[in-house]
Amino acid sequence: MLRNYFRTAFRNIRRDRFISLVNLFGLVVGLSCCLVILAYISGELSYDRSNPRASRIYRVTRIFYGPGGGQDLHLSSVAPPFGPLLQHDFPEIQDMTRLLPNGSLPLRYNEKIFNQGNIFFADAHFFNFFNVPVLSGMPKTALSGPYQVMMTPEIAQKFFGHADPVGKVIQLGNIRQGFLVTGIFSDFPRNSHLHPEVLVSFNTLRDTLIYGENQLETNWGNNSFYTYLLLAPGYPAGRLEGQFPGFIDRHMHFDGLPSGVKVSRTTALSLEKLTDIHLKSHLDDEIEANGDIRRVYIFSLVALFILLIACVNYMNLASARGALRAREIGVRKAIGGTRIEIIFQFLGESILMVAIALILAGIIARIALPWVNRLADTQLSGEFFTRPWVWVTLLLIPVTVGFISGIYPALFMSSFRPSVVLKGISRVGGGNIPLRKALVIFQFSISIILIIATLVVFQQLHFVESTPLGFNKSNVVVTRYPGALGNHFQGLSNALLRNPRILGIARSSRIPTGRLLDELDAKALMGNKMQPLKITLKYVMVDPGFLPVYGIHLLAGRNFDRRFATDSASFILNDAAVRAMNWKSPRLALGKEIIYGGVAGRVIGVVQDFNFESLHQKIIPILFATYPEDQSSYNQISIRISGSDIGASLEFLKNTWARFLPDEPLDYAFLDQKFAQEYEGELREGGLFTFFAFMAIFIACLGLFGLASFTIAQRTREMGIRKVMGAGMGQLISLLSLDFMKLVLVAVVIAVPVAWMAMNQWLDGFAYKIHIQAWILVLACFGAAMVALGTVGIQAAKAALANPVTALRSE
Repeated sequence: MLRNYFRTAFRNIRRDRFISLVNLFGLVVGLSCCLVILAYISGELSYDRSNPRASRIYRVTRIFYGPGGGQDLHLSSVAPPFGPLLQHDFPEIQDMTRLLPNGSLPLRYNEKIFNQGNIFFADAHFFNFFNVPVLSGMPKTALSGPYQVMMTPEIAQKFFGHADPVGKVIQLGNIRQGFLVTGIFSDFPRNSHLHPEVLVSFNTLRDTLIYGENQLETNWGNNSFYTYLLLAPGYPAGRLEGQFPGFIDRHMHFDGLPSGVKVSRTTALSLEKLTDIHLKSHLDDEIEANGDIRRVYIFSLVALFILLIACVNYMNLASARGALRAREIGVRKAIGGTRIEIIFQFLGESILMVAIALILAGIIARIALPWVNRLADTQLSGEFFTRPWVWVTLLLIPVTVGFISGIYPALFMSSFRPSVVLKGISRVGGGNIPLRKALVIFQFSISIILIIATLVVFQQLHFVESTPLGFNKSNVVVTRYPGALGNHFQGLSNALLRNPRILGIARSSRIPTGRLLDELDAKALMGNKMQPLKITLKYVMVDPGFLPVYGIHLLAGRNFDRRFATDSASFILNDAAVRAMNWKSPRLALGKEIIYGGVAGRVIGVVQDFNFESLHQKIIPILFATYPEDQSSYNQISIRISGSDIGASLEFLKNTWARFLPDEPLDYAFLDQKFAQEYEGELREGGLFTFFAFMAIFIACLGLFGLASFTIAQRTREMGIRKVMGAGMGQLISLLSLDFMKLVLVAVVIAVPVAWMAMNQWLDGFAYKIHIQAWILVLACFGAAMVALGTVGIQAAKAALANPVTALRSE
């Protein structure tokens, strides 16, 4: 019987080639998009799951509460004493490891020297938490002693060629002590939330010249250490978190807290599951940029919508085609065929069609993966299609999608009565049944929603790129402030400024694009008394060149000046800080007394507000201070160059740098590129949205084209009579198109409010955003309507141009 079903299915596919081709093409495109999205989602959900104990590993995070009691800061790293004390106090913690990122450092072996990024200090327990293969060396001891280092094969190849690196000694930065290479570890997989390339033994930090053992045990302010815990099997993380306030009050003691106020009221610890970090963690100092679970949800919905649109195409065309098969169904029933057999026949046709489409879609999706990797900055590979669960999914797709697509046409056509259809009344069900109209409305509603979403995403990205930031980010070269520079910064500055193409140079603790994470206790003169500030006031250490290099405008007062020794006890505020402290104007803020971090000083200047952070964050109060003699206050160098000959400027910059720092190659970036990186996720999202929105409306129009072709063919005789009676071409096209355009209009009414609400929720992720304007909605709806009109209009025009004599002979 099954053989007969499939033989009949093939026969019907061959007989109705046009409708079958439209159906097949729509399913192939829809399933291809779904497979690609499924590969992307699978990759996003696979992060940090390679460790069999991943479900028991948690990262410790730290929360800071502001003066008003609200959350002021949430860091994914904590102070160094927390890890050992947590493990000591709670036996439920079976293991603990700490990481300290060190950014980029020059590494040297003999005459070879390179700036190396992704350097981490890691302890001997590191490989218990991150089980990448260790290719040489002993995982348990390779990081146990001081001045030991491990690296990836790529880094080893760069320094040592094909020689065995284990046992060799290399130099790190300006540390005099050599570091022994004790092992090689495999590259971290793409689906990991961190990607170290060089691991330095944590015990090295006990050296006072590098960090110091006392600092590791008592420094509660340096929250730069990523701390991971392994909990006992079955032990709930929430129970451990509930004991953290008492733990904090036992171990931490801050001077200056009001009497009776516990430390746990000012700071807190929380736990973050390892497998949640990539998609659900967006804290203030992530190791790398993470993904977003909302993006996974969005593209899951997009995949579902595209698949449903393809299924709707099949349902519409199959049920509309039912009138042509009415006599076949009548004969089957007359000779004893049951309704259930007829239902299975049509479901078999549907499943067969989906199976053929799935094979073609799998080939297309595999070919399309490199393009998707470039667009979405992923590394999806054909390996995805070899996973067992993927094969199970692929085997279920024909049955599931075939059933969804075929059940309505099967029920509809199996309901035909043989006594009616065998008399020649073959127009059973008509061409405009309510469900068919609802399905067309559903298709175009989804398409319009996706078009509006695409327009809003790109409009917001354009807004982000074109919005004035309050400073000039063009032609600014930024680089890390190297410790080896020491007191020679002024010499480097003077040498660079002799070139007219170098317009300015400055030092700072942070640069625009970085998060504002630094804050100290602050008091200000309110009335006649110094009072603690009840606002969040972040600080940035700068030198006198910072404001000119970035073109930041002073609203009142003056910039820092090296000629005034008292400027080390002076402050510059941004306008947001002046408003937050209820000072009436920037000019009236001048001379106000502030004690910040224990340093008493006065306000000497107020700058206009500018977006130090990305437009995802609001402008917050900032205090600028300068300590010219304290080189450790500065982490970054900013250099403004002329835009006339950038290549020559960079060449001069590299050569001058090499004179002062021969052992430290210049590693630089342009500030505007760093700003662009802040919005890469949204840009990729917009590109994918555009593609899949186009695919959705293409599939919808494909179905509409087939349905219009079939419906108009059913009205051939009517068109002939109308043309003989004097109807013009325009009247006929309007008549045939009007019914379909009414459905598109209903889709517009449904889609617009849904899209408006969804995209406003997406825009809430930006502190500075566009308002969805009416023209965006109108353009999306008009575009969808024009595409639909063009699709139907082509078929209507063909029918209107047909010879009426031929039309009247057709029935």
